[in-house]
Amino acid sequence: MTAVLEARGLGKKYGRRRALSDCTLVIPAGHVAGLVGPNGAGKTTLLHLAVGLLQPTSGTIAVLGGRPAESPALLGRVGFVAQETPVYAALSVADHLRLGAWLNPGWDNDGAERRIEQLSLDPSQRAGKLSGGQRAQLALTLAIAKRPELLILDEPVASLDPLARREFLQHLMEAVAEHGLSVVLSSHLVADLERVCDYLIVLAASRVQVTGEVEELLATHYRLTGARRDPASLPAGQQVVQASHTDRQGTLIVRSEGPIHDPAWTVEQISLEDLVLAYMSQAGEADRVRRSGLGVVR
Repeated sequence: MTAVLEARGLGKKYGRRRALSDCTLVIPAGHVAGLVGPNGAGKTTLLHLAVGLLQPTSGTIAVLGGRPAESPALLGRVGFVAQETPVYAALSVADHLRLGAWLNPGWDNDGAERRIEQLSLDPSQRAGKLSGGQRAQLALTLAIAKRPELLILDEPVASLDPLARREFLQHLMEAVAEHGLSVVLSSHLVADLERVCDYLIVLAASRVQVTGEVEELLATHYRLTGARRDPASLPAGQQVVQASHTDRQGTLIVRSEGPIHDPAWTVEQISLEDLVLAYMSQAGEADRVRRSGLGVVR
């Protein structure tokens, strides 16, 4: 299947600080992909690399088969809404649409005006006077109206209240259904991703921890609860993602390609939040061990 984003050994450093390490990732077309991880995990760095705002320190990244921002034609195929949902405070809503039409040859002005009307935005209102939710919706309208094949959103709802977040995500999914967009949506709010995403990337400790279709990931991860035992004693096909123990009981999050029938365990499916937190915890522990071995103290 065609990839909308493909990274191979991708890395980015800011001075001595490594923001992204050995990132290898393929996001197929036709998905709403959720990019999730803790603050500082490298999500914004990855997305800025994808839209050409940054250049990699190592490795490669391709978007829609080309190098990010390599040409005006490729730029026109990618929509981007940054974390601050930037708009021009002194310009009116109508001014933004006129600017969008001037900058983008494939601009869908009828669609943009229709969305503004649906959102009950006053075209004469200056963007600086809009609420946070309204500014986010305006930024999304501008990104969609350029008719991109890929829409990249960097935590666009992080500062919005729950109602504004829901409305933003609802309008996003309407646009996906209408235009067949592929989307990469960064967030640390798993509940929001769960509502809209069918593909998942967990990024933690500057590395990709797991990636795949949400339905498949949930079908292959289990919580095992039973008498405490060495996780290394599990069959080879069962990968331990996270383990926690009391004196007598053990609880494991495992990835298994087949069903688990061991009567010694109580077996449960896990939620998307459980899955994300397990991989983030695993990454955090591995990072602490690595830093300890290097003599690094945080």
